[in-house]
Formats: sequence, structure tokens, C-alpha cells
Amino acid sequence: MSISAHILKALIILFGALCGLVPVASLAAPQPLTEGWEYRWGDIPFTAEGTPDWSLAQQPEQWHAIDFPSNPPGRNGQDQVWYRVTLPAGDWQDPVLYILSIDLIVQVWLDGENIYQYGTFDKDGRGKFEGWPWHKITLPESYENKTLYFRVFSDYTDIGLWGEVSLMDHSELILHILNNSLEALLVAGFSLLVALLALILSLLQGGRKTFTSIALFSLASSVMLLSESSASQLIVPDALMWDYLAAGSYFLLPVGLWLMLDQWLGGTRPPRAISVIWKLHLVYMLGALGLALTGVIGLSFTFPPFDALLLLSLFLMGLITVPRIRLMTKEQQVLVLACGVFSALLVADMAVAHGFMQWVQVPVGLGLLVFILAVVIISLRHYGMTQRALQELTVTLEQQVAERTEKTERLLQREKARAKVLAFENEKSREFAEVVAELQACANLDQAFQVLTEAMPRLCSPIKGMIYRRMACGGYERLALWGYGSALPDLHPVIETLEHMPPPVRLLAGSVEEAEAACRNCQGLVCFSINVEFMNYGPAPESLLLLDAEGISNSGHTEDGAARLMSSINLVVERIGVTLSGLSLKEDLHRFSYEDALTGLKNRRYFDQLFEHEASVALRKELPLSLLLVDIDHFKQFNDTHGHEAGDAALKAFAAILESRFRGSDVVCRYGGEEFVVILPASDIVGASERAEQLREAVRKETVVFEDKDLGFLTISIGVASWPGSTKKPEKLLKLADEMLYKAKAGGRNRVEAFPER
Repeated sequence: MSISAHILKALIILFGALCGLVPVASLAAPQPLTEGWEYRWGDIPFTAEGTPDWSLAQQPEQWHAIDFPSNPPGRNGQDQVWYRVTLPAGDWQDPVLYILSIDLIVQVWLDGENIYQYGTFDKDGRGKFEGWPWHKITLPESYENKTLYFRVFSDYTDIGLWGEVSLMDHSELILHILNNSLEALLVAGFSLLVALLALILSLLQGGRKTFTSIALFSLASSVMLLSESSASQLIVPDALMWDYLAAGSYFLLPVGLWLMLDQWLGGTRPPRAISVIWKLHLVYMLGALGLALTGVIGLSFTFPPFDALLLLSLFLMGLITVPRIRLMTKEQQVLVLACGVFSALLVADMAVAHGFMQWVQVPVGLGLLVFILAVVIISLRHYGMTQRALQELTVTLEQQVAERTEKTERLLQREKARAKVLAFENEKSREFAEVVAELQACANLDQAFQVLTEAMPRLCSPIKGMIYRRMACGGYERLALWGYGSALPDLHPVIETLEHMPPPVRLLAGSVEEAEAACRNCQGLVCFSINVEFMNYGPAPESLLLLDAEGISNSGHTEDGAARLMSSINLVVERIGVTLSGLSLKEDLHRFSYEDALTGLKNRRYFDQLFEHEASVALRKELPLSLLLVDIDHFKQFNDTHGHEAGDAALKAFAAILESRFRGSDVVCRYGGEEFVVILPASDIVGASERAEQLREAVRKETVVFEDKDLGFLTISIGVASWPGSTKKPEKLLKLADEMLYKAKAGGRNRVEAFPER
């Protein structure tokens, strides 16, 4: 039978149980496996076939009796243990062994075969935490009176099996799990309902913090109960996900408790320590989950420190609350008492989890139910108070309706003015879309600013203005001016103001009056900065748009309309800046695609494209073409001796020498690694060889300095080939130069070899 069929069967029987038709306790008859357990510290050696050495495993002197297979005595830092037990006879048709939890990973062996494994064991018998699920171990029909072996690894505080260990029929397993989880599921659902109710009441009462903290606590409790219940794996079979949810909600519980305590003591001057403590718990939750998710620590190791912190926190809560309980309201006293019951059950559950108490199913959900019932009763009382307050508000609302009717008439007048502004904005939006399309079609910034120079007067009309562009030498150059005619204002103060403004230059304000006050030095002009993103130095005010403040005010018709118009202009300017930034970055990327990042020389891609072009030009014009292929001698040894950073410095120094030794028409490229290539248009084999010798001598005379330390000089080997002296086909020059470079290396390096003329 499939899992889905089991779940369907379980839900039907569970529904009958809730209706009183079927007693849930009679659905399954598990047999607890509590006798005959033995343990053995350390791992058992494995054979070459990948099975334990059973001759060692079965030696009786290595095994010791234990009441329950968990935390044997004498651990002393050990993280590997074996347990074994003889399986009793039973009447099950499809027997399985059900285990509530195991710390941390396990292998199960029967008759020398591995019949179950959870987690991944490495070659040393260890592994990492992968969650705390319940385990279903399928047994063969002939399992009776056979020994079952458990191989366990755990670097956690506990090691071994935990909770219930029972034999049962496979068909009853899911019903057994639902039976054990029924209380937690019901309380979790009820708690979630209360969390939503508290959140709604908080919103109805203007975000009242008391209900917000109750909603947080109830939600965390609901998620914790659902995540820790065995039935959670029937919803989503991902143990580690549920453990993270359980940890997050468990760590969040004291945050909700302390927030509620902070509100309950609101009228009694609560200590500042309350705020510090709940923030400390919140920081722990975020830090612990963050470290666990990033793999710095295992999730299992976040629980013991938190439990210690929670015990201390609950103790401090008692010290703070008990002396002040008489000063609280009746509602607050009921909630404090309910929290006390819930906290006591949490401490008991914590004691069971850490082995201070014998395992027993602590009714944490019952304590939560007590708290939730108290919250529901108080919430209903507050709801009644809210209803009475709403009735009182009804009369007030009728008065407000009359006032709002009067306001609506005034708004209609304002909307007419806004309609004119919207019509103006729609027309400009259409024109702006056309301008942006033209800008996006431009190849570079210069072409884009030509488009802007022509489009800005049309785009900003009827508002007078001007546009400037930043010059390479500093300052701003005016590109266009419109709307002024013969009444051109004195712009000298404007230019002086712009030149002294720190970037970004933006004087946009919330109203025309504020804008005019900000622009007194700009002759009544409102200034907008068109910022462009550059790859080398980030955003910069590449252009300035200056518009007449009085024209903006007149176009807006009202103060709100003018402010809206200014906001729209600002959005237009930002959109233009984004479009220009795209062009700028595209230009930079195109340039960088042909440039070597380390040396600043052109790269191999650039060489491949340019050499093909130069070869065609040489053939067409019948001009000689030479090629130098240069390699730094023993560069790997230099790197190994002085380090790669010194090697990078040497490559930069050599690149600088290369650039200084060749004319503007020559092309120097980094071919790859320590190899460089030089294209010499209109140079024959003799001239190219002389240039190569001069380069070799220049390199030998220059020492490499890195971190104020003289690392000596480099030597180079150079292969030279020329068309038409060396070959009839210029495209073969690189191959011939490479052959000559190889010959130079073979001849002892630090030399030039030229391909002989035909």
C-alpha cells in the first residue's frame, strides 16, 4: 500500500476518532522494544566487501548491557557506538521497527546485510547532521530471535536512539504516528487561529503591541508544535527543513514571551533589561540559523546553548514578574500564570531532551493550550469592547460624512486643474518615449548628446531652459538654450554656481517656493543633474538641465501641480541618465573586450582581428609586414622564486617597455601568459630584426622592482618573420615567427632569431 493510501486511511479513521466513532488508541498495538539492549563503544572494522567484521562484532566481552540504547556510560569524547538487540517474536504480517529519533546518523544490519541507513557515513565512519526524523525500518518475515545491529555516529551531546522504539505492522505505522501527533496538531491549528485573531485585533486597534506580541508567540508555538510532531513528515518528507522550522520557532518563543512581559509591565516601569533580553534572543536566533545554513556549525549544536540561555531567561522572567504581579491587571495576571505553566512544561521537555529525566511524552501542547485559551478569552473581551467603541464611532462618522461631502466639492475643483497637468504630462510622456527610443539607438555618448541637444527644446516646451554637458577639461559647456529669445538672463552667476557645486548637482525640492529658494544663485532656474554611470569611476553628473522656475509654476497651475510636474521632470532626467549609463557601459565593455586587464595592452582577440586586417592591407598596397613574437625567458621560474604578485609586476614593467619602444602605427598585444606579439606595418625583415635587438637590449638593462626590492633583470627571446621576405602568404607570419621563437629558446634564450629571406 502506498504512503498516500495510508494517509487517506489514517484521515478517515482520524475523522472517526474525532467524532467518537473509533477509539484511536485501539488502531495500533505496537510492542515497545525495551529489553535486551547491549552497546559497544567505537566502530567495528569493515571488510574489503564493505561489511562489518562480524567475527569481532560477535565477541561477547566487547558488549555491555544497557537499559535503553542511548548515551551509554564512559563516553569520554567518543562519537561512534554500536547497539544490538534480539528481536522478539510477533504476529505482524508486515513488520517494521519504529524509532522516534536517532542522534545523529545510523546504519541498521540484520543477517550481515545493511537493511536501513539514514545519513552518509564517510570512510572513517562519521558524517554530518541531516535532521531528526522518525525512522521506519522494514524487517523481513523471518526476523524473530535474530540480532539487530545499530551503527551510530554522533558528535552531539546525545548519542543513540531516543524516545519510542517499537515493533508494529507497517499498515498501522501512519495511524500510530497520527495518534501520537493528534494533540500537537490540534493545538497547533488552534494556536495558528489565535495568532490570526490576535493579529486582526492588533490591526483593528491601531497596531497595539500587546496583540502583536501574542500573535508572534502563538505563531511561533504553532510552527514549533507542527515541526516537532511526527506527522510533519507526512506533509513534507524533509526532516532537515522541519528541524530548521522547529529551531527558528523554538528560538523565537522567548522573544514573544519577553515582548508580552514588556507590555504587561508597561504601567509599572519595566526594567530596561527586558528589551535587552528579547533582542539578545532575536540575535541568537538569526545568528544560529545563519551559521547553520552557511555550514559553519551543525544545526544540532545550536540547541544546547539556547536551552541554557532559555533557562536563564525564564529565571530572570520570574524574578522580574513575581514582585510586580499585584500591580498587573487581572488579564495580565491570567496570562502570566498561563505562561508560567507553559514555561514549566518547556523546562521539563528540555530536561527529557538532555537526559536529565527519563524519556516521557511531556504535554507541551497542553501548556500551550492553557495559554491560548487565556488569550482567546481576553481577546473576546477586547473584541466586545471594540464593538461598543464602533457603535460610538458610528455617530461620529455621520458627522464626518457631511464634512467630507464639502471637501469633495473642493476636490472636484482641484481635479480640473490636475486634468490639465495630466494632459500636459501625457503629451510629454509620448514625446519622451520617442526621445528614449532615439537615445537607445545611439552608438555612443557623443551621438546621444547630439540627440538630446535637438530634443530638449521640444521636450521641455513651453518651459524655458538650457542644457549643459561636462567637458573633459573641467566645467560645463552649454549645448542648447531655448525659450529666452532676446530676453536672455545673465548666465555668468549660473555658470560660476555650477562649477562650484559638488556632485551630484541636484536642487530639486518639494515645491516651487522651496525650489526658488534653493536656486537664488541660479537666476530663478531649477537645476536637474543627469547622472551617468561610468565603469571606471562610477556615477558622475555628466549633464545639467536648467529650467525656468516661474515657467514650471505656471505650467502646473497650482502648487501641487507644480510639485507634481517637477517630480515628473526629475523622473524623466533619471530615465535619461539610466539610458545614457547603458550607452556608457556598453562603450566601456566594448573597449575592455579588446584590452588585457593586467598590462593594459591589447589582447589576443584584438590581435587576431587586426592582424587579418593588416595582412589584407599589406597585400593590397604591396607594403612589407613584419611580426615579432616575444617570450620572457624562464618566467615560470621567476614566478616560483618571487611569487605571482612579483610576476604580475614584472609583466606590467615589460609591457611598459614594449609600449615605449614602438611607434604609434605599431601594434603591441599580449598574446597569452608571458608571450607578446608586435605587428610592424611597412617594416621589412632587416628593420624588424633591428627593432627586436633594440628591445632585447632595453629589457636586459631594466631591473624589476617589487615592494622596494630589486629582483634583477629579465631576458627575452624573440622570433621575427616578415612578408614578403619570409613567406609568400602573410597569414603564415605567426607560424614562422613561432618557429623562430622556438629556435631562439633552443639556442640558449636571450636572443633574436629571424626567418631567413627566400
